[in-house]
Amino acid sequence: MPAESAINHTQKSPCSSLPLVLAGPILRKCTKTELTLWLAVSAPLAGTFELYRGGEHVAFYQVDLSDGEHIQLGEQAWVYQATFKGDFPVNEALEYEIRTSEGLLSEIVPELLYEQETRPQFVINTHADYVMHGSCRNPHYPSKDSLVAADDKVANLPLSERPSLLMMSGDQIYADHVAGPMLDAIHQVIDVLGLYDESFTDAPISSASALYQHQHCYYHRDKILPHYLDGGEGVIDRFPRIEGWLRRRVPVFSSRESGNHLISLAEFIAMYLLVWSPELWAHVNSNRLRENQFTHANNALEPQWQQLWLDEKEHIDEFVEGLPKVRRLLAHLPTYMIFDDHDVTDDWNLTKGWEQAAYGHDFSNRIIGNALIGYWLFQGWGNAPEHFDQCFIERVKQVFIEPSSQNQDGLISELYRFEQWHYTIETSPKILVLDTRTRRWRSESKMNKPSGLMDWEALTELQQSLLNEPAVIIVSPAPMFGVKFIEMLQRGMTWIGQPLLIDAENWMAHPGSANTLLSIFTHSKTPTNFVILSGDVHYSFAYDIKLRFSKSSPNIYQITSSGIKNEFPNALLRVCDFMDRILYSPRSPLNWLTKRKRLKIYKRDPDLHGNHRLINQSAIGEIRLDEDGKPIDIAILTAEGERVSFPPIK
Repeated sequence: MPAESAINHTQKSPCSSLPLVLAGPILRKCTKTELTLWLAVSAPLAGTFELYRGGEHVAFYQVDLSDGEHIQLGEQAWVYQATFKGDFPVNEALEYEIRTSEGLLSEIVPELLYEQETRPQFVINTHADYVMHGSCRNPHYPSKDSLVAADDKVANLPLSERPSLLMMSGDQIYADHVAGPMLDAIHQVIDVLGLYDESFTDAPISSASALYQHQHCYYHRDKILPHYLDGGEGVIDRFPRIEGWLRRRVPVFSSRESGNHLISLAEFIAMYLLVWSPELWAHVNSNRLRENQFTHANNALEPQWQQLWLDEKEHIDEFVEGLPKVRRLLAHLPTYMIFDDHDVTDDWNLTKGWEQAAYGHDFSNRIIGNALIGYWLFQGWGNAPEHFDQCFIERVKQVFIEPSSQNQDGLISELYRFEQWHYTIETSPKILVLDTRTRRWRSESKMNKPSGLMDWEALTELQQSLLNEPAVIIVSPAPMFGVKFIEMLQRGMTWIGQPLLIDAENWMAHPGSANTLLSIFTHSKTPTNFVILSGDVHYSFAYDIKLRFSKSSPNIYQITSSGIKNEFPNALLRVCDFMDRILYSPRSPLNWLTKRKRLKIYKRDPDLHGNHRLINQSAIGEIRLDEDGKPIDIAILTAEGERVSFPPIK
């Protein structure tokens, strides 16, 4: 083993009571020619994958699981992703089974099945005519989990009426806002699974194991996370400059809740396992605070953090209760994902100045890189397996087989250069899932001006993929057409040199990306029907959009559903909703002062009492399309199980 080790293999005593399947299975990319299945296990998996036509007893397709890829992440942790090739039946009932040395999957995890099922059932739909979508799932937010409500609904639908797919459009984890009890559970899981240690450079701690024992490990990681010296380049000249202010220390990770920010690769791995499956929670002692006041590094948590811990634990306990249903849902619906900011950190690539500070520091560079490795293992890999060749997968394996800073940092550098996080789902209509985080249009005038969400080259590629398509679904983590009053508030924060204060990023914030985007919608060969699915903002709304002064305007629909388990500050949202309604109606002259003045935006009213157009409830979105790709039903299913629809504008 090299002397300098980024990840150290530390021997752990085996936990004989661990179940074989730790998380999953999750249905990922499913097409006529390939099926992708992801799962995490506690031991090498020997067995077969079997595919059945609905109701039949003999498998028409069977393949050894060893044909799939697997990566060992710890002493008792492997992830398997099997992509099976073939000519699979479409638009009809299929069932799958995994036959292991410990028995059938349906016997090992019987709660995976819906009533009347003997094996998990699914359909490879060629038509995306019913899509569930959402983002922003914060385990300790004080609301129910909308994925549980989604599973309850799917459980009562005939197979032929279930959604074609589930689209999770960002913030599948909150790496920058972790509850104390969740972080404690993460560290217990690291021990149980024997996840590997990791060394750091240019950091106040030498390794991940030292981090876990540090006095600032819980609720005080902002004292460990790196800072940089801001030279005041972005400060507006009209304000007086104070010498001490010009060289102030600024946190790289500026989330207001970064006291428990994930840092090590092992922490990211454990977090994903804990938010997707109930299995490992049985091996977590969740009452440690009550037992001994949670003494850590020979210090008890301060009273304020003890109370916060107890409050967070109530929400975490409710979250864990719903995980069997979440797991069941992901095993039955083809599921696609894309990152947004919180999968990595709140300010991820927000400005050019932030990028220079973050990637120029060894410690912050490693933290962001660990988040990307975790994203690839648990999300990105299954969206488009064809984007990752055998050579790339071997490089990932090498990080765990022969640990060294050189191997880990080399993989991180390759992930930073990678430009195919976006992908296409070849349904009808075609679904284009956008990467709005790594291919930014950086400001050339000021270091602290928000970057465009996609650069010119990426937007040009998007336009080419749209040409001559009759209809298309675009998945953009952030709404392309958001709430104008809120966008103006964000613009104001940028004007006074504080873009990080309220995440001043939206499609209209950067002139180049805004104008290029609008040009795409006005191109004569782009689709007749555009459906844009978004999340990110923690509230839900629906817009119908038309080009001004055009007799052949495409039909553009902006449909936003967020969050799955998160909400916006309610009082503030009510003010923003009211002001947007007053100031930016379709006929308001203020629209001519905005970049989207060539468009007329009609805001749909939800079928609720009152005048609120912005729905502030944790929810999962639902959209149904006709054969031309035009929405015939736009709704959200709230975490409480209630349905709110956005009827067409009369």
